[in-house]
Amino acid sequence: MTSSVRGRRRGSPDTRAAILAAARARFAEAGFAGTTIRGVAGAAGVDPALVHHYFGSKDDLFVAALELPVDPRAVLADRVAGPLEGAGERLLRALLSVWDDPAVRPALLAMVRRLIEPGGDALFREGFLPVVLVPLGSALGVDAPERRMQLVASQVIGVIVLRYVVRAEVIVAMDADALVAAYAPVLDGFLAGPLR
Repeated sequence: MTSSVRGRRRGSPDTRAAILAAARARFAEAGFAGTTIRGVAGAAGVDPALVHHYFGSKDDLFVAALELPVDPRAVLADRVAGPLEGAGERLLRALLSVWDDPAVRPALLAMVRRLIEPGGDALFREGFLPVVLVPLGSALGVDAPERRMQLVASQVIGVIVLRYVVRAEVIVAMDADALVAAYAPVLDGFLAGPLR
């Protein structure tokens, strides 16, 4: 006697992991618009229907691919906590240490590329700013954290885009200490200096 199982099939964790790895690589390489379910399936060595089975739409696959091995809120809270003095340096060092980790970078690159595509602005504005940066500013005790953390983000995003996405020669050539020396005073000014 055979029994049939109704409902969604359980998938192999290895197949699911292979699809996610292929998706992360494709999104990082080609961005959201340049990545297709068929391309991800081909890179993972599976049928496109299996990608749809595990993840549904391309949007759902992208969200799953952004599943980072670190929670940015926890990383920043742990490494940036402390007095307001020196917070710019701690923040920049924390971000650089995460971005310089080759295991994490493909997912971060995919996320940044998605942010610069149509509709990506809402992901940053409605996600990263209020969920990660503004609470960090509040925890540091800055006044007007909504305003100050957007100013901080403008500099941090510039460094990230130039160093890891555009790969601007001068910024890539600088080691972490040189970047911190150049940018931490600017961040500290945004965190604690006068606002006009």
